[in-house]
Amino acid sequence: MNAPVVEAHDLAQTYRIKRGWLRAPAQLHAVGGLSFTLQRGRTLAVVGESGCGKSTLARMVTLIEAPSAGRLQLAGIDTATADAAARRTLRRTVQLVFQNPYGSLNPRQKIGATLEAPLAINTRLSRAERSERGRAMLAKVGLRPEHYARYPHMFSGGQRQRIAIARALMLEPALVVADEPVSALDVSVQAQVLNLLADLQQELGLAYLFISHDLGVVRHIAHEVLVMYLGLAMEQGPRERIFGRPLHPYTRALLASTPMVDADRRVPRVVLQGELPSPLAPPAGCVFVTRCPFAAERCRAERPILREVDGRLVSCHFAEQFAAGA
Repeated sequence: MNAPVVEAHDLAQTYRIKRGWLRAPAQLHAVGGLSFTLQRGRTLAVVGESGCGKSTLARMVTLIEAPSAGRLQLAGIDTATADAAARRTLRRTVQLVFQNPYGSLNPRQKIGATLEAPLAINTRLSRAERSERGRAMLAKVGLRPEHYARYPHMFSGGQRQRIAIARALMLEPALVVADEPVSALDVSVQAQVLNLLADLQQELGLAYLFISHDLGVVRHIAHEVLVMYLGLAMEQGPRERIFGRPLHPYTRALLASTPMVDADRRVPRVVLQGELPSPLAPPAGCVFVTRCPFAAERCRAERPILREVDGRLVSCHFAEQFAAGA
């Protein structure tokens, strides 16, 4: 088997937050130790509420930020020990697709120049060769040749996101990190873009790290799912296991809040109480204890470890009981 595109071991990110005069800086644990692998042709979806650490994880994987702890390997290269030349190669290996397609495109630059820019910076291709590859990529994402000379404002939101995807693929990356890539689009357009991503993955063997809060979208595109809460993994495993029988109360609450047409696929409703705790002062035990309807005294005193239960990893003291149907 080929080496994984991404290997993360206890990946963590901590920020020092200033709190004013005469007060010591606070420690914000945005990501508290995640481990996963991602192979070519596979999609890992990271889901959770706003502020759970999804985008921080994306910034670490795309080398925008260095992790404060743990180990990250891209294409078999340790990012912490890679020299300047290796890091330049790694930056071509991983590319990012943003949430807002219009904000990620230069409004003063024609689409052709936008697509050719990565090649001009990172390769020695001639102008004619760059143009040829740019036009071929534009066709691959379903746009017409005359679009090459137009500006971003002349396109719809779905078309702009296709352009953003095309730009991300110009350097032939192995990994694409998609941070909420369809949340700003209409539902019908979302389906078109998701189908495009799936087709490109099959054709090019791409690996996707797909950041989303929409479990309906995740069900459509993911192979593996990582559910995050306050920077920690609550449940992690194959899509069929997570959606077929969620074991963590937080996962069950997320799925129960997702509209389902098919009554047989609906998850029993789980009502969450209270507000999301401050990441500057998380609970001492289980981080989900303040909102969990099944919380017990053990949950307040002891943080559960992430362990394998019923074919996936779960961070809950009562996961075995949930798996048994209790």
